[in-house]
Amino acid sequence: METFPGVRAERCPFDPPPAIQSLQQRAPLTRVRLRNGTEAWLVTRYAEQKALLADSRLSSDATRPGYPIEVDVSAGGGTPISFILMDDPEHARLRRMVTSSFTIKRVEAMRPGVQKIVDDLLDDLLAGPKPVDLVQAFALPVPSLVICQLLGVPYDDHESFQENSKVLINRDATGDERRAAGGRLFQYLDGLVGEKIGNPGDDLLSGLAGRIADGELTRPEAVQMGVLMLLAGHETTANMIALGTLALLEHPDQLAKLRESDDPAFVASAVEELLRYLHITHNGRRRVALEDVEIAGETIRAGEGVIMANDIGNRDPSVFPDPDRLDLGRNPRRHVAFGFGVHQCLGQPLARMELQVVYSTLYRRIPALRLATELEKIPFKHDGSVYGVYELPVTW
Repeated sequence: METFPGVRAERCPFDPPPAIQSLQQRAPLTRVRLRNGTEAWLVTRYAEQKALLADSRLSSDATRPGYPIEVDVSAGGGTPISFILMDDPEHARLRRMVTSSFTIKRVEAMRPGVQKIVDDLLDDLLAGPKPVDLVQAFALPVPSLVICQLLGVPYDDHESFQENSKVLINRDATGDERRAAGGRLFQYLDGLVGEKIGNPGDDLLSGLAGRIADGELTRPEAVQMGVLMLLAGHETTANMIALGTLALLEHPDQLAKLRESDDPAFVASAVEELLRYLHITHNGRRRVALEDVEIAGETIRAGEGVIMANDIGNRDPSVFPDPDRLDLGRNPRRHVAFGFGVHQCLGQPLARMELQVVYSTLYRRIPALRLATELEKIPFKHDGSVYGVYELPVTW
C-alpha cells in the first residue's frame, strides 16, 4: 500500500510523486496509508474528484471520526477551527461574511494598487545587488503586502506572522510546535480585532469587528477567519510566484511566449496553465463519508476518509492531453487547483489577479532574468503542505 502524499522524483521537481502517478494509471480510487498509519481512499482522476467534491454525502468537518487528518486542526489554546473545515450551514454562514471582499469587481479595483506594489519592489530589486533571493525580495513581499492592506494588518509585523505560518504548513512540525505557532497567530489577530472594535477602518478585519458588535460573529470566530485569510493570503501566492518563475526559467520557450505577449487574455490563460501544471497545495482536498458512496466500481463506506489529490487530478490525460508538459498555449481552465463545489477557494480571484500582474511584469522588466545556481541546488519545500522553494537565487 502506497503512502500519501508520497515523495517527488529529484529530477522532476515540478511533477507529482511517481508513485501517485502510477496509482492514477492503475485506478481512479485506491486505498493509501497516511503518515500516522491510518488509511483513506485516494482519488487520483479528474472526473471522480469533481463528482466527490460536489457530493453532499462527503463531509469537510475535520472533527468527525474517520476524517483523514494527521495533525491537530485547532489553532491552539482551544480556539475554533477554520470554516473551511466545516459543513453547511455553518460553513456557508461564516463564508458569506467575507465573500464580498473577494468578488471579481472588488479584486479588479485593487489591480492598480497591486501593480504599484510589484513595480516598487522591482525598482528596489533592480537598484540593489545581485544575485538576489527572489523569494525574500519579491515573491513573499508581494502577496504579504496585498493581504495586509486588505485585512488591515500592519506589514511591519510580517516577519512574525510569516515565521508562524512556516511552522503551520510544515508537515514535520510537532503537534506542540504547531499549536504554539497557531496560538501566537491567534493572539496576534485577536489583538488587532480588539483594536478594530474600538477604532474601525476600511478593511476586512474592521468589517468582522463590526459583525461582532452586531452579534453576528463571536470574537474567536472572527479572529480565526482572520488567521485563515492571513495565512492563505500570502503563503500560497508567494510559493506560486517563486515556483512558477522557476518553472518558466526551466522552460525558456514558454517564458518567451509570456514575456513577449501584451495580450491580457493570454497572460490570464498562462496563469491558469501554471496553476494546473504546478498546483502547489499537495495535501489534497480531504473529506469523510457520511454514508456509503458507490463510485468507479468501489464503495466508500460511511466513516471512511477520502482525499482528492488535485495535483494529480490536474495531470489527468483524459482531460489535459500531454499533461506533464507545460504549455501556455493550451486551454487549462477546467483545472481543479482551487478545488470544486461549495468549498472551492474563496480567494481565487485575488490570487489570479496578483499572479497576472506579477507574470506580466517581472519578465518584461527583467528580460535577462536567470538562475544564479543550478536547479539541483534549489531547496524545494518537500516538507511543506504548500509546495514551493525556500530560496530562489537569481541574477540578470
